[in-house]
Amino acid sequence: MKRKLLHVNLLILLAACSPPDYRDLGGNQGDFADLQGKWVLINYWAVWCKPCREEIPELNAVASQLADSVVVFGVNFDAVSIDQMGTQAKAMGIEFAVLQDDPASLLGYARPEVLPTTYVFDPQGKLVRSLLGPQTLKSIISLLEDGR
Repeated sequence: MKRKLLHVNLLILLAACSPPDYRDLGGNQGDFADLQGKWVLINYWAVWCKPCREEIPELNAVASQLADSVVVFGVNFDAVSIDQMGTQAKAMGIEFAVLQDDPASLLGYARPEVLPTTYVFDPQGKLVRSLLGPQTLKSIISLLEDGR
């Protein structure tokens, strides 16, 4: 019984010591596995990308209006410093979470070559689409309804 208890305690300690999958500019952190049950959109943007600038208000609307079923994350394509990223995100008007680090290798997809690009993960955590070009609230709602 003591040995089993020790094993359980070790597992708990190891789980508590593992670093989170992501951290955003707001200081929030977490694991992508904890987002199961929600759609996850990971949008790549850059301050120099005009279509990205057009898309940001639409993604802000997705993040706020569909918050019960969708999580939106932004990733700065240029991988600038965290301070620069915060300044650029503010200048772009981004209201959804911007990740400090690119999750591409962690989640098993290739970094985009075209901006903007949005990766769509279903509620089971499976990558189901990559969307090229600016999206709208309407196009995202349509995609999610088709995917259900």
